[in-house]
Amino acid sequence: MSLHLNTAQDIAQALATQHAAMLAGDASSYAQAVHTSDATLSTQSAGVLQGCRMLGFLEHDAQCVAQAWGLQTKRTGQFSVNDWPCTPQDFGIAPSPRANAFPTCPHALGLYAVLPDAQWVGRMARAGVPTVQLRFKSEDATAIRQEVRAAVQAVQGTGSLLFINDHWRIAIDEGAYGVHLGQEDMDDAPIEKIRAAGLRLGLSTHGYAEMMRADAVSPSYIALGAVFPTTLKRMQTAPQGTGRLYAYAKLMQHSPLVAIGGIDEARIPVVMQSGVGSIAVVRAITGADHPEAAAHTLQDLMR
Repeated sequence: MSLHLNTAQDIAQALATQHAAMLAGDASSYAQAVHTSDATLSTQSAGVLQGCRMLGFLEHDAQCVAQAWGLQTKRTGQFSVNDWPCTPQDFGIAPSPRANAFPTCPHALGLYAVLPDAQWVGRMARAGVPTVQLRFKSEDATAIRQEVRAAVQAVQGTGSLLFINDHWRIAIDEGAYGVHLGQEDMDDAPIEKIRAAGLRLGLSTHGYAEMMRADAVSPSYIALGAVFPTTLKRMQTAPQGTGRLYAYAKLMQHSPLVAIGGIDEARIPVVMQSGVGSIAVVRAITGADHPEAAAHTLQDLMR
């Protein structure tokens, strides 16, 4: 450790300064970042935790980073605030191949259109969008089944890969390519049953702790977001920003990755620089005056 980083406060402030690109949400002062429980920790661990809090990381994410930083220090024999942890083994990520892995999907899923109904799914599949998701919202079980069935039929012969949002039972019954679940859905969905049915699984994540939880079930892909502000749904976390996206993508490069949240034409180049193989969009297509042309433009920008 550098001689001038003698206290947790020194480490925290140096870390927050060095990694300012990781800031998301509202920055906190050092005083706000100190918790009484930190007194039981080593100087390094307390400093890293407090620095992460200053950068706006949620507590479970800050804890995840601090633990990984400790393992990195033990592995390398040195500590530096410059060296943000990005090695899978320091986060406890299992090597591949894995016995519990879901069926694979392309490492680069390309443009990923999230669409409200089967008509949109068919339209974008015929336009050449490589990956589509049906996010159909209804309380009517019959309507949901009809929509999923129609979406499965709509992509036949097009080459588009269809994921069904949430409705895993019907997706299994109707023979969809895959299912996409949110973190809250993981608690209720029988992961083993979905795997046994041969469906691909995509999981949403919003930070380090959720990435680790998702990776533990070896899904077909992991979605990272929301990268930018979005009004499509109420988010429990602040937009992650490109600084965090780059760190996430470097750590999780063993898995197919999908960046999602507020991404439009202007933001595609900076998102693609992260190394993700796919970008999910909603309004960039459904809100466009000419959706097919918009889809082609988005794909051109991703090449």
